[in-house]
Amino acid sequence: MLFYPAALPLSTSTLQQVAVLIRGHRRAIGSRWRALDPGAQALLTLAYLCKGERLRDLAAGSGISPATAWRRTRETIALLAAHAPGLRDALRHAKRTTPESTRGTA
Repeated sequence: MLFYPAALPLSTSTLQQVAVLIRGHRRAIGSRWRALDPGAQALLTLAYLCKGERLRDLAAGSGISPATAWRRTRETIALLAAHAPGLRDALRHAKRTTPESTRGTA
């Protein structure tokens, strides 16, 4: 099997923020050991979400089973979803940050 490096259009701080979220979750549930450290789990999930890579390919590149890759990505997606703003809050934020000149032109 051949492996290839890939670039993600994300900042290092994005990766670190997701890793901090995972680290906090693991601490909260008392998880002692995982096949991937929080940074690797964050990278796995971000590659899955941003690039649409197949989980079995990401698993092979990470040295884990496809089932483990599936569990870790689902866990991270659930953590991200739990920390995402609700629709109402997102719309309020969008309204506050949209310049007056572009409102109602769509």
